[in-house]
Amino acid sequence: MSKVKFKLNRAGVRELMQSPEAVNVCTEYANNILSRCPSGLGYEVSSMVGKTRANASVFAATPEARRDNYQNNTLLKARGGA
Repeated sequence: MSKVKFKLNRAGVRELMQSPEAVNVCTEYANNILSRCPSGLGYEVSSMVGKTRANASVFAATPEARRDNYQNNTLLKARGGA
């Protein structure tokens, strides 16, 4: 067996991590989590391209949603972490 060495193209990886496709994948995951939250309470999805990569988050936007998340850990359960 021989050792294989490769050099990572950092600019290419950065471009990939900040691409619209990466934003779409992150948003898809966030929307999947949002679909498992109770509808009508005020949970929302936010996505953005940060300094190094694309990000998406699900958050409680209204006081009712914040209260629900505080009392029931809704977002954690919707993500599958509970």
